[in-house]
Amino acid sequence: MLGFLAIASIALLGLVPQSQAIVVYTGWDRHALVGSEVRLYCSFFSWRWTSEDVTFSWSYRSDGSRDSISVFHYTGGMPYVDNKGPFRDRLEFIGNPRRRDGSILIRNLDYSDNGTFTCDAKNPPDIVGRPSSVRLMVYDKVPIRAGVITGAIIGSVLGLLILVVAIYYLMRFLVARRVFNISVSKLDKGKKGKGKEGSQQRQGPVLYATLDQSSKLLKGVGSDKKKSGDSRKDKK
Repeated sequence: MLGFLAIASIALLGLVPQSQAIVVYTGWDRHALVGSEVRLYCSFFSWRWTSEDVTFSWSYRSDGSRDSISVFHYTGGMPYVDNKGPFRDRLEFIGNPRRRDGSILIRNLDYSDNGTFTCDAKNPPDIVGRPSSVRLMVYDKVPIRAGVITGAIIGSVLGLLILVVAIYYLMRFLVARRVFNISVSKLDKGKKGKGKEGSQQRQGPVLYATLDQSSKLLKGVGSDKKKSGDSRKDKK
């Protein structure tokens, strides 16, 4: 019975078409200055190879508005900029669809450009997915919050580099110290061995000289005793 149910389940799964998913992402919110330009990134993830029919669509909703307007569309290998919107003369497509990049560039920014940009991508047959949005904020000078965030990122990167360099030099110091200690210990062992051999070599001649002197003293004492005995005999 269980085997029959397993076979039936596999057959049903084969009859049901699999849904093709695509994941679109645009990155963090962007900050820019009045009169400058900004790049808005858009890319996607898909299990399929990049299709020749890949498409990118950008829409824009200004702050305080409920409605979105289309500002850009890429399809059939050609980019199309909306010729009636607020970005008709300032928007440029700088992406590479073959690399799944649908980024756009907006020049000569103004306060009226503040709003939310939404990107949608399709890579047939992967067409099921949710668009991704990024918020653009235009200032006359860099805001404190953005400056603090940028400074924190730069400080973190510099701190990490300093830590890596410090660890590198610490490891070099420890290795050099270990090599130095090993060399000193080998020199000490060699000096101790030579010292023992030298002391043994010096003890040999000294011992022989002592024995030679003691034998000479004994001979002198014996000769003195003989002389005293001979003198006593002569007196008698």
